[in-house]
Amino acid sequence: MKRVQIPEIPYTLPDLLEKYAKRCDLFDSSCSPEARVYFLKGEGRKSESFYLKRANAGTLSREALMTSYFHTLALGTEVVEYLTEDGFDWMLTRAVHGEDCTHTDYLSNPYRLAKTTGTLLRALHEVHAEGCPAPDRISEYLTTAEANYQSANYDKSHFPDSFGYRSAEEAYSHLCEGRTLLRGDTLIHGDYCLPNIILRDWRLSAFIDVDHGGIGDRHIDLFWGAWTLGFNLGTDIYRDTFFDAYGRDKINPDALSVVAAAEVFG
Repeated sequence: MKRVQIPEIPYTLPDLLEKYAKRCDLFDSSCSPEARVYFLKGEGRKSESFYLKRANAGTLSREALMTSYFHTLALGTEVVEYLTEDGFDWMLTRAVHGEDCTHTDYLSNPYRLAKTTGTLLRALHEVHAEGCPAPDRISEYLTTAEANYQSANYDKSHFPDSFGYRSAEEAYSHLCEGRTLLRGDTLIHGDYCLPNIILRDWRLSAFIDVDHGGIGDRHIDLFWGAWTLGFNLGTDIYRDTFFDAYGRDKINPDALSVVAAAEVFG
């Protein structure tokens, strides 16, 4: 996780957040143009640290809601403050101990990493998600894929081989034919990638960036879990290890291919 020390946060902070920044060392931890993320490191061994995210108004509301929900399940961090001011959302979360799975300690042991992420994902999918505030992610997921197809959003930059689909029309046809294979019956992360899994000594500290989470189809997480290992390790040879650790009894290759067709459309 990138951290570049800075003298101050280059924005006027809401009064409610200013007190946190004043007593912490500040680091820019941003990795996306859509949002700025700052690490607020507390001074002293017993001091608390935080992450502060800033984005356009309304864009962090879902993330704040789902992060709070994952926290109630002991699977995520605590949302300390969430507010909107002067056209921007601000979300302050309590930092958890550990590093994300792109840290050298984890990438240097790829077999164990694949096995760990597969096991953790299966455990997440076994959680009884009563009261989930996003109960129908599968409808949203399919609606997004449909809208992106209609607007010709067929971006192969992250998926050079298009998962075997030779055209947008072929992928869309497969999605339409197989969409009934997707079930909205599982609590999913929604963006199950290595940077969004925080471990401490190979044990889960928290899932982060869960704004796409909710009740959806497990194969969405399985797709991204396999993809992120290939992307970050530069090879797909650990994919089977990941699937084996998760449990082949719950994996439907046909449903996975439907998810792949949907993902071609972002």
